[in-house]
Amino acid sequence: MGSGTTLVEAKLLGRNAVGLDINPQSVLISETNLQFQCKTNSKIFTRNANAADLYFIKDSHIDFICTHPPYANIIKYSKEIDGDISLIELEEFLKQMQKVAEESYRVLKRKKMCAVMMADIRKYGNIIPLGFYVMECFLQAGFINKEIIIKEQHNCRSTDYWENQYTNFLLLAHEYIFVFQK
Repeated sequence: MGSGTTLVEAKLLGRNAVGLDINPQSVLISETNLQFQCKTNSKIFTRNANAADLYFIKDSHIDFICTHPPYANIIKYSKEIDGDISLIELEEFLKQMQKVAEESYRVLKRKKMCAVMMADIRKYGNIIPLGFYVMECFLQAGFINKEIIIKEQHNCRSTDYWENQYTNFLLLAHEYIFVFQK
């Protein structure tokens, strides 16, 4: 759940929501960001958990999933949390994303939607179509792809870093939002 932005929006809209993150620091940040009063009766829950194992959620119990996983090991979100997919190489990352896709499919109600934000990455100057690899994980889990939205990235904090690393390639200036239906 990162810093809890989606949970804040759910609260403002009066929606019930469950946010989870493998990093306990993210859970604390999210809980802090949710400490505001508004005139809604929403129920917001946070949990320190791994999206690859949603044992605490019943089958076909969720109306909508919104997720923005790390992009393999591009930016590390912890130093050594077991199960943190930001610490693993591409092949293992995709195995774990397959588990996330399968658990997402299991907990989502029939005909309901799942949105996944993912970007492509570069390694050794070559493009790796991570977004499409992750899309394939969700399709293999049984989802139907309803939409592919391309989100332009503006004012990214790491742009200056990447511009100074290489001068012979284009910056990756977009992310995909894949909208799936069960």
